[in-house]
Amino acid sequence: MSAENKKRKVDTECRIFNKSWTAKYSFTEVDGIAVCLVCKEKVAVIKVFNLKRHFETKHAKKYKNLSNNEMAQTAESMVAKLEKKQSFFTRLHASNDAAVMASFVIAHKIAQNSKPFSEGEFVKECLVETAAIVCPDKTDAFKQVPLSRRTVTRRVECIAGDLRDQLLHYVKQFDFFTLALDESCDVRDTAQLLIFVRGITCDFKITEEIAAIRPMKGTTTGADIFSEVDASMDKLGLKWEKLAGVTTDGCPNLTGKNVGLLKRMKDRVNEIDPKQQLVFLHCIIHQQVLCKSVLKISHVTDVSDVVTKLVNFIRSRALNHRQFISLLEEQENEHTDIGYHTTVRWLSLGKILKRVWDLQQEIREFCQTKNKDIPQLSDKKWLSDFAFVVDVTALLNELNCKLQSKKLFVHNMHSLVKSFITKLQFLSRQLQNNNLAHFPTLNTATTSANDFQKYSTMLDALHAEFLRRFEDFRLIENKMSMVSSPFTSNVENIPSDAQLELIDLQCDTLLQEKFKSSEILDFYSSLNKKSFPNIRRHAQKMLVLFGSTYICEQTFSVMNFTKSKFRSSLTDEHLSDLLRISTSAIEPDIQGLVKAQQSIHTSH
Repeated sequence: MSAENKKRKVDTECRIFNKSWTAKYSFTEVDGIAVCLVCKEKVAVIKVFNLKRHFETKHAKKYKNLSNNEMAQTAESMVAKLEKKQSFFTRLHASNDAAVMASFVIAHKIAQNSKPFSEGEFVKECLVETAAIVCPDKTDAFKQVPLSRRTVTRRVECIAGDLRDQLLHYVKQFDFFTLALDESCDVRDTAQLLIFVRGITCDFKITEEIAAIRPMKGTTTGADIFSEVDASMDKLGLKWEKLAGVTTDGCPNLTGKNVGLLKRMKDRVNEIDPKQQLVFLHCIIHQQVLCKSVLKISHVTDVSDVVTKLVNFIRSRALNHRQFISLLEEQENEHTDIGYHTTVRWLSLGKILKRVWDLQQEIREFCQTKNKDIPQLSDKKWLSDFAFVVDVTALLNELNCKLQSKKLFVHNMHSLVKSFITKLQFLSRQLQNNNLAHFPTLNTATTSANDFQKYSTMLDALHAEFLRRFEDFRLIENKMSMVSSPFTSNVENIPSDAQLELIDLQCDTLLQEKFKSSEILDFYSSLNKKSFPNIRRHAQKMLVLFGSTYICEQTFSVMNFTKSKFRSSLTDEHLSDLLRISTSAIEPDIQGLVKAQQSIHTSH
């Protein structure tokens, strides 16, 4: 036999384990290795000669008197025993993996809902009790799920670490990114700086995640905040040359012209690339809320003061509160209670004013029984002012709710504000003409012609305040228009590097039809990179901007719920992990975490 034929025969024997070998030589194959069924020794190279020599050398004497059929039956019995042992360990390993995976899933849910780490023990108790009723034969499997407080803590740390690692991977693909910054104190009076990052890739995929939450034990000056932001960006691998914009709530330590955070960030960017331009925005929702402060210059200053006193008279005394609720129940009113006004809650004032207006008859009756004199409730002029304020705050609240909608780009938010500014002008003209079509509450009050003129003047003042406060958005209005309405934008008003490309774009009827039928991200992603490089770049910079810091406000609400007075000893590291998990849109790699957990054999 030639060497080539011998090699071919050996390769065939190694590739296919012949079942007859099990009967003749008591061998079986496990993971590509021949295992002797008698002594459990392994033969690395599966060849007939190797198997035969092993059997005849070590086991032939014991089985020499057996016939071929008896030998085959004995071998089959040995194989069955081996497979039974293998299946046992496989099931045991699978059971352990399932228990660990269950603990990760439950820990993830605990963190997402800001529950204490010790809740895992309560969840496990519920699972075991439920299993004992629904599926008693599975009770032991539920008992094996590790959910002690320390285990849940470790699971949360692992999940947060995995989310952080995935974010690091996404950051490497960012063409541009922007930051949203806000600072607030937790229950221990520790200043927590919250940094959100929004990045966009070359194919217009946007990732919005919490970059860091940095505890600030000392001062919170612009220099301190800049140091924390710089460290956070360096840790995530965010490059300054890719920074497109920053959005803040407008506080002085962030926006100071000389030593504020934004000034320091601008200086750092200019050191790297003097041509790089950053867009600094003041939270559009925060500015909208501040605009209503202009109403204090009017003659209705005391409206909110009187309403606050009324609410406090009812709510601050337990007996008054109980009796007022009983009065509402007796009269079968649709409102069952009245709430406090909270300044930091943007929608609070409008809701309280509307509720007091709806309950003014019941409040007047209740105050009479308590000998509490509220002359304003009988003053037609004051009630007219009250009705006007109710309608105006309702309009402001409607705008506020629209601005809080999810998946809004900065041009969408600016369009809502522009629409509201136009409405203010329109409503002011209607009041001058004694038209109350859009003032349902004021329409039910007794109002004089002089009042109409006064209210029209107030709306004009509100209109002027909106124009003044949204100056930073008007600076980028042409760029936003080029992105949101590229086929109707004036070529003369856009950056010079994109003008010729925009002309080509506007003359392409196929792209025009595609823009009408596609999502904005999909449209710009489909544009040819060579034909429209500058338009794509400008679109990336506009679409990645944060229009508001509302996401920071939402996260601070989660923080206050998570680190409450009942969990005030929660460490800054664990608080950061919990906030990352509860706000992240990234799904953790639970299976990968389970495999890593099994490989290090951590005790549970």
